[in-house]
Amino acid sequence: MAALARFSRKAIASAVATNQLRRAFSTEVSKTIAPSPDRINWDYRGQRKIIPLGQWLPKIAVDAYVAPNVVLAGQVNVCDGASVWAGSVLRGDLNKITVGFCSNVQERCVLHAAWSSPTGLPAETSIERFVTIGAYSLLRSCTIEPECIIGQHSILMEGSLVETHSILEAGSVVPPGRRIPSGELWAGNPARFVRTLTHEETLEIPKLAVAINDLSKEHFSEFLPYSTVYLEVEKFKKSLGITI
Repeated sequence: MAALARFSRKAIASAVATNQLRRAFSTEVSKTIAPSPDRINWDYRGQRKIIPLGQWLPKIAVDAYVAPNVVLAGQVNVCDGASVWAGSVLRGDLNKITVGFCSNVQERCVLHAAWSSPTGLPAETSIERFVTIGAYSLLRSCTIEPECIIGQHSILMEGSLVETHSILEAGSVVPPGRRIPSGELWAGNPARFVRTLTHEETLEIPKLAVAINDLSKEHFSEFLPYSTVYLEVEKFKKSLGITI
């Protein structure tokens, strides 16, 4: 028993000495290695919202709403009054993606682009003004002219063209190079002509985009830009009765 006790005391003393040596070594290392002042402080918390690719940096207009968990990569331009909702991914690594004035890309959409288009049209993904893109839609190198509605779960392939005042119903699939003429309702997989839109229906298309833009303002107020944070600080000071 005495021998066992002496062995235990020696083992404990050795472990304590080893821990002290490790602490001293780590302290010396922290003193000698200083971070460079030129180092860029990236945000590595799971998911980055803005991803630059080479010389391309996504551009977001001042009054555009982009949800916090949206991913914008490369050649992406979100114009004035546009909104991109939660979970969407806009990947402009091969070509340009544009979300036009007062247009909206709703939840879980995926937008990307190919190197080239089979129809000879620009291979970029272009969404012009007052366009509504329904949730869970996939758009690749397509062109959507002003005042259109793309139903949720729709797929638009390379070189497809949706002309102004057109509507795609939910779940529609537009094959590569397909053209949706102006003022028509299309649906199905592959998308087929259903009927011509009435004048009243075409007038409602931009109203939907404006209504979603108004709704995005309420969400936008929860994520104020840095230049307007002082407004919240002033409110907080007034609530606490601070005069300074």
